[in-house]
Amino acid sequence: MIALLQRVKQARVEVDQNIVGQIEQGLLVFTGFQPADDETEVERQLERILNYRLFADEQDRMNRSLRDIQGGLLLVPQFTLAADTTKGRRPSFTSAASPAQGERLFDFIARRAQSVHPVVATGEFGADMQVYIQNDGPVTFLLQ
Repeated sequence: MIALLQRVKQARVEVDQNIVGQIEQGLLVFTGFQPADDETEVERQLERILNYRLFADEQDRMNRSLRDIQGGLLLVPQFTLAADTTKGRRPSFTSAASPAQGERLFDFIARRAQSVHPVVATGEFGADMQVYIQNDGPVTFLLQ
């Protein structure tokens, strides 16, 4: 699983001009899945996401996690994260999970996150989404 974390002051996802997911301070996480990914890998990455220290403490050091600040988590499926960009001028998506596997794993991480964290919102798998982000920093990390 590939997770692109962005620390945000606020973020929202719209589909057909309707808000489907929205958070205030927290993390926007774009998620991409690969064929070898399974629920065990997704669970491991979710724990990393929730506990990754990228929020400031009293000394303005990145020492607090999303759990520590009880911030919002906005999960957005993005299969293009798994693209192979090593050759040519056009990405290949052979390294991405199938749509069925990607949707199953995205649903799993969303359900699991909602069961262990108080503020979780999601984008919509397979939809044409408009993502609005107010980055904080910006602070962006790629977890693989």
